[in-house]
Amino acid sequence: MSLNSIFQYFIPKDKKFFPLFEKDSANLILLGEKLVEAVNTEDLTLRKKLFKDIEDLEHAGDEITHQIHLELSKNFITPFDREDIHRLASAIDDIADYIHGSASRMDLYNVTIITPPIKDLANLILQACQDLHKAIHELRDLKNIRLIADCCVRINSIENQADYIFDKAVGELFDNEKDAVNLIKYKEVLAGLETATDMCEDAANVLESILVKNA
Repeated sequence: MSLNSIFQYFIPKDKKFFPLFEKDSANLILLGEKLVEAVNTEDLTLRKKLFKDIEDLEHAGDEITHQIHLELSKNFITPFDREDIHRLASAIDDIADYIHGSASRMDLYNVTIITPPIKDLANLILQACQDLHKAIHELRDLKNIRLIADCCVRINSIENQADYIFDKAVGELFDNEKDAVNLIKYKEVLAGLETATDMCEDAANVLESILVKNA
């Protein structure tokens, strides 16, 4: 048994950080679900309500992130590296920010016609959030390392798919969209959605770092 394993044996089971991270990642799934619902409805009144729900969930995520940082400042002993706790909390917060930012752009820019690439990116964001939540749930005891690693691989694959969809969609915009204002609107929305998947990959990279240090 390694010295680190012996040390971990005597550390009390964490009752602060893991529940907060699980709550935070579950909130991401709710954000992703609301986003998918919003881009798939033709009811503009319902879509506006869903955008407001996304704003409220993003604020809830901000509060959870604040609690994580507060616990980090109060606790000397943490379940894993303090820097990784900070990085993971920040990455989750960034995902929520970009989901909210994308929804806000669609609302503020009056993007009423939702294109297939927007729907595809929304679906990928939800998938990445679901995988992230599964992986974070396994951090409590690190018994299922394979599941965490597989989730991280899928998130990386999702980010690559999002890159392709974004590049193709922007290329088609430049080829086909003659209205410069519309081009800017849609490019901004697509960029926000694609960046959300980048942030999911950042969170997956933190999880992989935690595995290397603690597994």
